[in-house]
Order: sequence, then structure tokens, then C-alpha cells
Amino acid sequence: MLQAKAGEFAGKIWSALSENGEMVGKDLKKAAKLKSDKELYLGLGWLLREDKVETAEVEKDIKVVLK
Repeated sequence: MLQAKAGEFAGKIWSALSENGEMVGKDLKKAAKLKSDKELYLGLGWLLREDKVETAEVEKDIKVVLK
């Protein structure tokens, strides 16, 4: 069940990045309408595994951009 949810979260994140471009974690979580950091990181993990995004650490947050 968690794997299906991770895919759902990944889709929301991908859509938010597609519409808005590069984003930091807190803004991405809001734009993707995710409820928790867990949802954000599950979705990001999925996208990283699929090699769809690039990430970088920025001032105690994470910057994410589509490849």
C-alpha cells in the first residue's frame, strides 16, 4: 500500500515542479498539496529512483528540479 501512495505523491510532486519549475522543499510540499514531510520524501525518493529529478541541499532545506 505504501508503494502505491509513494507513486501518488511522486505524481503530485512532478506536476508541481512541471508547473512551477525549481522549488525548495517547503514550497514544493505546499504546491503539491502534501500533508507531511513523510509524503514529500516518499514521493521524492520515487522520483530520484526513476532519475526524474535533481536535488541539492540549500540552507537547511532541499532544492528540487526536474531533469
